[in-house]
Order: sequence, then structure tokens, then C-alpha cells
Amino acid sequence: MLPAMLEALIFDVDGTLADTERDGHRIAFNAAFAEAGLAWHWDEQLYGELLAVTGGKERMRFYAERHDRNFLQQPDLDACIKALHATKTRHYLALLAAGGIPLQSGVARLLREAQGAGLRLAIATTTTPENVAALLPAELLALFETVGAGDTVTHKKPAPDIYDWVLRELDLPPAACLAIEDSANGLKASLAAGLPTLVTESEYTRDHDFSGALAVLSDLGEAGRPCQVRRGDMHGKRFVDVDLLRTWHRHSIR
Repeated sequence: MLPAMLEALIFDVDGTLADTERDGHRIAFNAAFAEAGLAWHWDEQLYGELLAVTGGKERMRFYAERHDRNFLQQPDLDACIKALHATKTRHYLALLAAGGIPLQSGVARLLREAQGAGLRLAIATTTTPENVAALLPAELLALFETVGAGDTVTHKKPAPDIYDWVLRELDLPPAACLAIEDSANGLKASLAAGLPTLVTESEYTRDHDFSGALAVLSDLGEAGRPCQVRRGDMHGKRFVDVDLLRTWHRHSIR
């Protein structure tokens, strides 16, 4: 039997399509806390630690369990967390609308190139669908055939559930796809789903354990701005293109 050919790319969003965490989501969380009258403030270091918990609602609950047990005593706790997260999303969307969070180097180029080469595109993320739609220009969002986001599945990364869901929607086996992630939790999720995975680092993930990744890079790079290689073989390339993705994929399924 011939090995599977690369047919689809599955992208994470936060930290992968754009470095959204420190100056996007963190700011929006703090704005939501202030609006709700909570004496919570997540500085850069604390937020980096909290990113070990995947999912915004899960992150707030985790923080309260350790720093504000009284918050957990509310009879309508789940509804309160959900409402607080909705407020945070509103603030985050306002930040995106102001144009303060650009896409990572090489992302727009690679999306267009992949679509032109006949590769199918999908998203597997824990952020909300609204955040995805606000981050990506309409022209780029339209390139994605399937978007698994927010509460599409119950168990967030590092569980493989969101990738399993996307694979079912694409009706493709893992061996026909390649994932692009930025964090250890994301990598664990994609690998558990059987996906060969490229990692591009983000602000908060540079010290993560990326064992098992095809390669670890600073970003996807551009012709005039090569990416920095942390680990892996670029096979003579200076930035990530479809040809290089196919080479990595081919080597991964031998």
C-alpha cells in the first residue's frame, strides 16, 4: 500500500496564526474582571503560568480554585463564569477590531499557497468561533473548510478530541494531514490524534517541551525574512512552503 499523500493542513489559532495571548487575551481578561468588579489581575508572568490550563472558562475556574475560593461559592457559578467569559470575548473582539494583533510571519502567504496547491484547510482550537472570525480577514477565513472551535468538544487540549472532530469533518485519516501548533498542550493533542505536527513558537511557549514535532521554528517565515530554526531540518529552505510541508509529511509517515 502506498503511503498517504498530504491532503490537508490543520491550524491552531492562538499563538499559531497570531501571537494573541499576552497583548490580546490577557488584556481582555483583565478588562472583564474590572468590569465585573473582581479584584483579579493577571500580569504577564501569571498569565504565562495560567496558559498551562487550556480554555478561557477553565482557566478562570482554575485561578479561582487557587486564589479566590469565595468566588466558587456562588450558586450560579457556571453561568457566572460563562457570562464573564462572554465579557472577555467582547473586549478581545474590540482589540482585534482596533487592528492591534497582526498575523504571524508567513501565515497569510502559506494559507493562500496551500489553497492554490489543492490542500484543504481546517482549524482546531479552543478559542471561540467569534475570535477566529475576528482575527482572520474574510478572504482568509473563507479558505478554511472546517473550523473546530470553542465548545465544539467537551475535553480541551491536550486531549485529542478537537483534532478527532476535525478529522471526522474532513473525512480524512490522520496520516493524510499535518497540524501546525505553538504549545506543548497543542502538540500533545495533535500527536495523540496521530497527526504529524510542525511547531512555531509563540511568546509564552519558547521553553515548552516539543518532543515529537516535525520541526520547531520561530515562525513560518517569508522570502525576505527567513524563520529561525530551533530544531529540525529545513531541507535547504529558508521559510515554510507547501513543498517543505510535503517533504516533512512524507518523511513522517515512512
